[in-house]
Amino acid sequence: AGLRSFNRAMPEEINRIVADHLSTLLFCPSQTAVKNLAAEGITQGVYNVGDVMMDALNLAIEAADRRSSILDALQLSEKGYLLATVHRAENTDDPARLRNILAALGQLDEPVVFPIHPRTRKVIETDARLSLKDHAQARNLRIIDPVGYLDMIQLEKSARMILTDSGGVQKEAYWLGVPCITLREETEWVETVEAGWNVLAGNEPQAIVEAVKSLKAPKHHPPLYGDGKAAERIAKALEGIFQPELVSLKYKGDIQNNDLALT
Repeated sequence: AGLRSFNRAMPEEINRIVADHLSTLLFCPSQTAVKNLAAEGITQGVYNVGDVMMDALNLAIEAADRRSSILDALQLSEKGYLLATVHRAENTDDPARLRNILAALGQLDEPVVFPIHPRTRKVIETDARLSLKDHAQARNLRIIDPVGYLDMIQLEKSARMILTDSGGVQKEAYWLGVPCITLREETEWVETVEAGWNVLAGNEPQAIVEAVKSLKAPKHHPPLYGDGKAAERIAKALEGIFQPELVSLKYKGDIQNNDLALT
């Protein structure tokens, strides 16, 4: 709850606003999200619990190390490549933007692994000015089919840098300590930009190439979006709503003070 890109051309943005204004309980991943809701007059039932995606990632990292062989299958070395993903409507449904992004990927001086989203592949295959074959022949660009979650985590963790228009991948890149270039003009995850680990490059080839060349991993990596226990906090809140007598017994009323992030 509380995520905002402030770009109402995004279908997700409209869905967020409607869902937040209809909901009784709103579980936020950050204090920024809490403030966004307050700015819209939503202050009741709001909890800063952290991000459940961190919970999932913490479980997946170990499994990916044990079960994923994607690096061997693609003959990739640790930190020896860039990883790119493109799927968002603003990039795929605008041929000019997509051409710009593909051109930028082809200009980079490092290998770029590009698991291509079905939506993106379809647009490329139906646009006469875009040729998947031509881009696949670029000396540095390696276009592959989509991969499963554990393989994707392994690719993210082992990349030197990630280029993406995905909100989830931005967060995973941050948690995994991998610098990220966001192929958009805005992001819901503003804290990653403020921390210096994420750069908004838009879709202009020169801006993307320059961002890849200039972005270095900052020395400081502050904790963002909780501590991996968001699901536990959400369960406590739900328990408090449906079994209030347990709240006073176990949690001394903390939930009633919207202070779950500190308990």
